[in-house]
Amino acid sequence: MPTTEMLFLSFVGGIFGTAVGALWAFCLCGLITIVGCALVLAGGSDFLLLQVGLGPIFGPQAGGFLAGVVACSYAGGLRGTHPGGKGAGKDIISPLMGSSWDVLVVGGLASMACVLLIALLPKIPVVRETDVLAFGIIIISFISRFLFQREGFFGKSPTRKQFGLLGTNNYAISWIPWMAPFPRLIVLGFGVGGLSGGIAKFSSAALAPLVASGAIGAAAAGTVPVIFCWAISAVMLTALQLGQGNALKVPVTHCMAVVGAVGFLSSGSLVVAAFCGILGALSQELCARLFYNHGNDHLDPPAAGIALAVFVLNILFKPEWLNLSALF
Repeated sequence: MPTTEMLFLSFVGGIFGTAVGALWAFCLCGLITIVGCALVLAGGSDFLLLQVGLGPIFGPQAGGFLAGVVACSYAGGLRGTHPGGKGAGKDIISPLMGSSWDVLVVGGLASMACVLLIALLPKIPVVRETDVLAFGIIIISFISRFLFQREGFFGKSPTRKQFGLLGTNNYAISWIPWMAPFPRLIVLGFGVGGLSGGIAKFSSAALAPLVASGAIGAAAAGTVPVIFCWAISAVMLTALQLGQGNALKVPVTHCMAVVGAVGFLSSGSLVVAAFCGILGALSQELCARLFYNHGNDHLDPPAAGIALAVFVLNILFKPEWLNLSALF
Protein backbone atom coordinates (compact mmCIF):
# COMPACT_ATOMS: atom_id res chain seq x y z
CA MET A 1 0.00 0.00 0.00
CA PRO A 2 1.21 3.54 -0.69
CA THR A 3 2.49 5.48 2.29
CA THR A 4 0.77 8.56 3.67
CA GLU A 5 3.54 10.66 2.16
CA MET A 6 3.04 9.14 -1.30
CA LEU A 7 -0.71 9.70 -1.06
CA PHE A 8 -0.09 13.33 -0.18
CA LEU A 9 2.24 13.67 -3.18
CA SER A 10 -0.38 12.08 -5.44
CA PHE A 11 -2.92 14.60 -4.15
CA VAL A 12 -0.76 17.66 -4.80
CA GLY A 13 0.40 16.19 -8.12
CA GLY A 14 -3.27 15.79 -9.02
CA ILE A 15 -3.91 19.45 -8.27
CA PHE A 16 -1.05 20.46 -10.55
CA GLY A 17 -2.10 18.08 -13.34
CA THR A 18 -5.66 19.41 -13.17
CA ALA A 19 -4.49 23.02 -13.32
CA VAL A 20 -2.48 22.45 -16.52
CA GLY A 21 -5.10 20.14 -18.10
CA ALA A 22 -5.19 16.39 -18.61
CA LEU A 23 -3.51 16.25 -22.02
CA TRP A 24 -0.70 18.63 -21.11
CA ALA A 25 -0.14 16.61 -17.94
CA PHE A 26 0.00 13.38 -19.95
CA CYS A 27 2.58 14.83 -22.35
CA LEU A 28 4.67 15.87 -19.34
CA CYS A 29 4.23 12.42 -17.82
CA GLY A 30 5.54 10.88 -21.05
CA LEU A 31 8.58 13.16 -21.03
CA ILE A 32 9.37 12.29 -17.41
CA THR A 33 9.02 8.61 -18.26
CA ILE A 34 11.40 8.84 -21.23
CA VAL A 35 14.02 10.48 -19.04
CA GLY A 36 13.40 7.81 -16.37
CA CYS A 37 13.87 5.04 -18.95
CA ALA A 38 17.11 6.66 -20.14
CA LEU A 39 18.42 6.82 -16.58
CA VAL A 40 17.66 3.13 -16.02
CA LEU A 41 19.30 2.16 -19.32
CA ALA A 42 22.37 4.06 -18.16
CA GLY A 43 22.42 2.06 -14.93
CA GLY A 44 21.04 4.88 -12.82
CA SER A 45 18.19 5.38 -10.34
CA ASP A 46 14.71 4.09 -11.12
CA PHE A 47 12.99 6.71 -8.93
CA LEU A 48 12.02 9.04 -11.76
CA LEU A 49 10.56 6.15 -13.76
CA LEU A 50 8.77 4.10 -11.11
CA GLN A 51 7.75 6.72 -8.55
CA VAL A 52 7.21 9.84 -10.67
CA GLY A 53 6.52 9.06 -14.35
CA LEU A 54 4.61 5.84 -13.70
CA GLY A 55 4.06 6.07 -9.96
CA PRO A 56 1.87 7.88 -7.46
CA ILE A 57 3.65 11.20 -7.76
CA PHE A 58 2.79 12.03 -11.38
CA GLY A 59 1.87 8.84 -13.22
CA PRO A 60 -1.05 8.69 -15.69
CA GLN A 61 -3.16 7.17 -12.91
CA ALA A 62 -2.50 10.28 -10.82
CA GLY A 63 -1.66 13.88 -11.73
CA GLY A 64 -0.16 12.83 -15.06
CA PHE A 65 -3.58 12.32 -16.66
CA LEU A 66 -6.47 10.91 -14.63
CA ALA A 67 -6.77 13.84 -12.22
CA GLY A 68 -7.43 16.23 -15.10
CA VAL A 69 -9.89 13.83 -16.76
CA VAL A 70 -12.02 13.44 -13.62
CA ALA A 71 -11.87 17.16 -12.83
CA CYS A 72 -12.88 17.92 -16.41
CA SER A 73 -15.95 15.69 -16.04
CA TYR A 74 -16.83 17.44 -12.76
CA ALA A 75 -16.24 20.96 -14.11
CA GLY A 76 -18.09 20.31 -17.37
CA GLY A 77 -20.96 18.43 -15.77
CA LEU A 78 -22.00 18.77 -12.16
CA ARG A 79 -20.16 22.03 -11.36
CA GLY A 80 -20.51 23.87 -14.68
CA THR A 81 -17.28 25.85 -14.30
CA HIS A 82 -15.24 24.34 -17.15
CA PRO A 83 -13.54 27.09 -19.22
CA GLY A 84 -15.39 25.68 -22.22
CA GLY A 85 -18.72 25.97 -20.42
CA LYS A 86 -21.19 23.43 -19.07
CA GLY A 87 -21.17 20.32 -21.24
CA ALA A 88 -17.45 20.56 -22.03
CA GLY A 89 -16.61 17.37 -20.14
CA LYS A 90 -14.72 15.94 -23.12
CA ASP A 91 -12.38 18.92 -23.39
CA ILE A 92 -9.22 17.55 -21.79
CA ILE A 93 -7.02 20.00 -23.71
CA SER A 94 -8.02 23.17 -21.87
CA PRO A 95 -6.19 23.86 -18.60
CA LEU A 96 -8.60 23.99 -15.67
CA MET A 97 -6.82 26.75 -13.78
CA GLY A 98 -9.60 29.07 -14.89
CA SER A 99 -12.42 26.96 -13.46
CA SER A 100 -12.77 26.98 -9.65
CA TRP A 101 -10.76 25.88 -6.64
CA ASP A 102 -12.94 22.86 -5.95
CA VAL A 103 -12.23 21.50 -9.45
CA LEU A 104 -8.54 21.38 -8.53
CA VAL A 105 -9.37 19.58 -5.28
CA VAL A 106 -11.50 17.02 -7.12
CA GLY A 107 -8.51 16.30 -9.38
CA GLY A 108 -6.28 15.77 -6.36
CA LEU A 109 -8.80 13.47 -4.68
CA ALA A 110 -9.26 11.44 -7.89
CA SER A 111 -5.50 10.99 -8.09
CA MET A 112 -5.35 9.67 -4.52
CA ALA A 113 -8.32 7.37 -5.05
CA CYS A 114 -6.79 5.79 -8.16
CA VAL A 115 -3.41 5.29 -6.48
CA LEU A 116 -5.14 3.43 -3.66
CA LEU A 117 -7.24 1.38 -6.08
CA ILE A 118 -4.22 0.33 -8.13
CA ALA A 119 -2.53 -0.92 -4.98
CA LEU A 120 -5.52 -3.23 -4.40
CA LEU A 121 -6.22 -4.54 -7.91
CA PRO A 122 -3.18 -6.87 -8.15
CA LYS A 123 -4.52 -8.77 -5.12
CA ILE A 124 -7.69 -9.80 -7.00
CA PRO A 125 -7.43 -13.09 -8.97
CA VAL A 126 -8.03 -12.79 -12.72
CA VAL A 127 -8.22 -8.98 -12.48
CA ARG A 128 -4.46 -8.93 -11.90
CA GLU A 129 -3.97 -10.39 -15.38
CA THR A 130 -4.85 -7.03 -16.92
CA ASP A 131 -2.76 -3.87 -16.86
CA VAL A 132 -3.93 -2.72 -13.45
CA LEU A 133 -2.76 0.85 -13.97
CA ALA A 134 -4.91 1.23 -17.09
CA PHE A 135 -7.81 -0.66 -15.50
CA GLY A 136 -7.71 1.60 -12.43
CA ILE A 137 -7.91 4.67 -14.67
CA ILE A 138 -11.00 3.24 -16.35
CA ILE A 139 -12.72 2.32 -13.08
CA ILE A 140 -12.25 5.80 -11.61
CA SER A 141 -13.31 7.39 -14.91
CA PHE A 142 -16.55 5.38 -14.92
CA ILE A 143 -17.24 6.40 -11.32
CA SER A 144 -16.77 10.07 -12.23
CA ARG A 145 -19.10 9.62 -15.23
CA PHE A 146 -21.82 8.17 -12.97
CA LEU A 147 -21.37 10.89 -10.35
CA PHE A 148 -20.80 14.02 -12.44
CA GLN A 149 -22.50 13.32 -15.77
CA ARG A 150 -25.34 11.07 -14.53
CA GLU A 151 -24.54 8.69 -17.39
CA GLY A 152 -24.03 4.94 -17.65
CA PHE A 153 -21.18 2.98 -19.20
CA PHE A 154 -22.15 3.81 -22.79
CA GLY A 155 -23.15 7.44 -22.28
CA LYS A 156 -26.55 8.87 -23.04
CA SER A 157 -26.00 11.03 -26.11
CA PRO A 158 -28.82 10.90 -28.68
CA THR A 159 -26.22 9.76 -31.21
CA ARG A 160 -26.38 6.29 -29.68
CA LYS A 161 -30.01 5.90 -30.72
CA GLN A 162 -29.48 7.69 -34.00
CA PHE A 163 -26.42 5.83 -35.29
CA GLY A 164 -26.25 2.72 -33.06
CA LEU A 165 -23.82 1.91 -30.27
CA LEU A 166 -20.94 1.11 -32.64
CA GLY A 167 -21.93 3.58 -35.34
CA THR A 168 -19.84 6.67 -36.09
CA ASN A 169 -21.92 8.57 -38.70
CA ASN A 170 -19.08 8.11 -41.21
CA TYR A 171 -16.55 9.00 -38.44
CA ALA A 172 -18.23 12.34 -37.67
CA ILE A 173 -18.59 11.40 -33.98
CA SER A 174 -15.40 9.31 -33.78
CA TRP A 175 -12.85 9.81 -31.03
CA ILE A 176 -9.94 10.32 -33.51
CA PRO A 177 -11.70 10.53 -36.90
CA TRP A 178 -8.54 10.74 -39.01
CA MET A 179 -7.28 7.48 -37.49
CA ALA A 180 -10.55 5.52 -37.27
CA PRO A 181 -10.93 3.98 -40.78
CA PHE A 182 -9.95 0.33 -40.44
CA PRO A 183 -7.35 0.11 -43.26
CA ARG A 184 -5.39 3.01 -41.75
CA LEU A 185 -5.84 1.68 -38.24
CA ILE A 186 -4.61 -1.82 -39.10
CA VAL A 187 -1.51 -0.65 -40.98
CA LEU A 188 -0.66 1.85 -38.23
CA GLY A 189 -1.14 -0.79 -35.51
CA PHE A 190 1.13 -3.22 -37.37
CA GLY A 191 3.84 -0.58 -37.67
CA VAL A 192 3.66 0.71 -34.11
CA GLY A 193 3.44 -2.81 -32.67
CA GLY A 194 6.51 -3.93 -34.59
CA LEU A 195 8.43 -0.79 -33.66
CA SER A 196 7.55 -1.13 -29.98
CA GLY A 197 8.45 -4.83 -30.08
CA GLY A 198 11.85 -3.94 -31.52
CA ILE A 199 12.47 -1.37 -28.78
CA ALA A 200 11.39 -3.96 -26.21
CA LYS A 201 13.77 -6.54 -27.68
CA PHE A 202 16.88 -4.41 -27.72
CA SER A 203 16.21 -2.59 -24.45
CA SER A 204 15.71 -5.97 -22.73
CA ALA A 205 19.07 -7.12 -24.07
CA ALA A 206 20.75 -3.92 -22.89
CA LEU A 207 19.23 -4.18 -19.41
CA ALA A 208 20.01 -7.86 -18.74
CA PRO A 209 23.69 -7.35 -17.80
CA LEU A 210 22.76 -4.37 -15.60
CA VAL A 211 20.35 -6.56 -13.63
CA ALA A 212 22.93 -9.34 -13.37
CA SER A 213 25.50 -6.91 -11.97
CA GLY A 214 23.02 -5.47 -9.48
CA ALA A 215 23.19 -1.98 -11.00
CA ILE A 216 19.41 -1.83 -11.50
CA GLY A 217 16.43 -3.67 -10.05
CA ALA A 218 14.30 -6.26 -11.79
CA ALA A 219 11.17 -4.06 -11.57
CA ALA A 220 12.77 -1.25 -13.57
CA ALA A 221 14.28 -3.70 -16.06
CA GLY A 222 10.87 -5.25 -16.63
CA THR A 223 9.17 -1.87 -17.02
CA VAL A 224 11.42 -0.10 -19.51
CA PRO A 225 10.86 -2.49 -22.46
CA VAL A 226 7.08 -2.29 -22.04
CA ILE A 227 6.80 1.44 -21.56
CA PHE A 228 9.51 3.15 -23.63
CA CYS A 229 7.50 3.40 -26.86
CA TRP A 230 4.39 4.29 -24.83
CA ALA A 231 6.28 7.29 -23.45
CA ILE A 232 7.39 8.35 -26.94
CA SER A 233 3.75 8.18 -28.04
CA ALA A 234 2.70 10.32 -25.08
CA VAL A 235 5.21 13.05 -25.88
CA MET A 236 4.07 12.98 -29.51
CA LEU A 237 0.65 14.21 -28.38
CA THR A 238 2.08 17.70 -27.86
CA ALA A 239 1.17 18.10 -31.55
CA LEU A 240 -2.46 17.37 -30.69
CA GLN A 241 -2.28 19.88 -27.84
CA LEU A 242 -0.69 22.67 -29.87
CA GLY A 243 -1.59 21.99 -33.50
CA GLN A 244 -4.11 23.70 -35.74
CA GLY A 245 -5.93 22.19 -38.71
CA ASN A 246 -4.05 19.32 -40.37
CA ALA A 247 -1.02 19.91 -38.14
CA LEU A 248 -2.83 18.43 -35.13
CA LYS A 249 -3.83 15.20 -36.87
CA VAL A 250 -1.24 12.95 -35.29
CA PRO A 251 -2.13 9.33 -34.45
CA VAL A 252 -2.69 8.31 -30.84
CA THR A 253 -0.48 5.24 -30.51
CA HIS A 254 0.35 4.52 -26.86
CA CYS A 255 -2.14 1.63 -26.63
CA MET A 256 -0.61 -0.03 -29.70
CA ALA A 257 2.87 0.54 -28.28
CA VAL A 258 2.17 -1.17 -24.94
CA VAL A 259 0.33 -4.09 -26.52
CA GLY A 260 3.05 -4.59 -29.14
CA ALA A 261 5.75 -4.63 -26.44
CA VAL A 262 3.79 -7.10 -24.31
CA GLY A 263 3.29 -9.25 -27.41
CA PHE A 264 7.03 -9.40 -28.04
CA LEU A 265 7.91 -10.09 -24.41
CA SER A 266 5.31 -12.89 -24.34
CA SER A 267 6.45 -14.56 -27.56
CA GLY A 268 9.94 -13.35 -28.44
CA SER A 269 8.66 -12.65 -31.96
CA LEU A 270 8.67 -9.25 -33.66
CA VAL A 271 6.01 -10.48 -36.09
CA VAL A 272 3.75 -11.35 -33.16
CA ALA A 273 4.50 -7.90 -31.70
CA ALA A 274 3.35 -6.26 -34.95
CA PHE A 275 0.09 -8.22 -34.98
CA CYS A 276 -0.41 -7.40 -31.30
CA GLY A 277 -0.11 -3.74 -32.32
CA ILE A 278 -3.14 -4.35 -34.53
CA LEU A 279 -4.91 -5.91 -31.54
CA GLY A 280 -4.16 -2.74 -29.57
CA ALA A 281 -5.41 -0.51 -32.38
CA LEU A 282 -8.68 -2.42 -32.72
CA SER A 283 -9.15 -2.67 -28.95
CA GLN A 284 -8.92 1.08 -28.44
CA GLU A 285 -11.23 1.75 -31.40
CA LEU A 286 -13.78 -0.71 -30.01
CA CYS A 287 -13.58 0.96 -26.58
CA ALA A 288 -13.91 4.39 -28.19
CA ARG A 289 -17.11 3.31 -29.93
CA LEU A 290 -18.50 1.69 -26.80
CA PHE A 291 -17.55 4.16 -24.09
CA TYR A 292 -16.35 7.46 -25.58
CA ASN A 293 -18.24 8.44 -28.72
CA HIS A 294 -21.70 8.67 -27.13
CA GLY A 295 -20.64 10.00 -23.74
CA ASN A 296 -20.38 13.57 -22.52
CA ASP A 297 -17.03 13.17 -20.80
CA HIS A 298 -13.66 11.60 -21.58
CA LEU A 299 -13.56 7.84 -21.03
CA ASP A 300 -10.05 7.13 -22.31
CA PRO A 301 -10.02 4.66 -25.24
CA PRO A 302 -6.27 3.91 -25.04
CA ALA A 303 -6.46 3.06 -21.33
CA ALA A 304 -9.50 0.86 -21.91
CA GLY A 305 -7.83 -0.72 -24.94
CA ILE A 306 -4.65 -1.47 -22.98
CA ALA A 307 -6.63 -3.04 -20.13
CA LEU A 308 -8.60 -5.24 -22.56
CA ALA A 309 -5.76 -6.26 -24.88
CA VAL A 310 -3.19 -6.95 -22.13
CA PHE A 311 -5.74 -9.12 -20.35
CA VAL A 312 -6.28 -11.13 -23.54
CA LEU A 313 -2.53 -11.53 -24.13
CA ASN A 314 -1.84 -12.63 -20.57
CA ILE A 315 -4.59 -15.26 -20.74
CA LEU A 316 -3.22 -16.49 -24.06
CA PHE A 317 0.49 -16.53 -23.25
CA LYS A 318 1.03 -16.96 -19.50
CA PRO A 319 2.06 -20.49 -18.40
CA GLU A 320 -0.69 -20.64 -15.77
CA TRP A 321 -3.32 -20.00 -18.45
CA LEU A 322 -3.22 -21.12 -22.11
CA ASN A 323 0.59 -20.94 -22.32
CA LEU A 324 0.90 -20.10 -26.03
CA SER A 325 4.36 -18.76 -25.25
CA ALA A 326 5.52 -22.41 -25.32
CA LEU A 327 4.95 -22.39 -29.10
CA PHE A 328 7.60 -19.73 -29.69
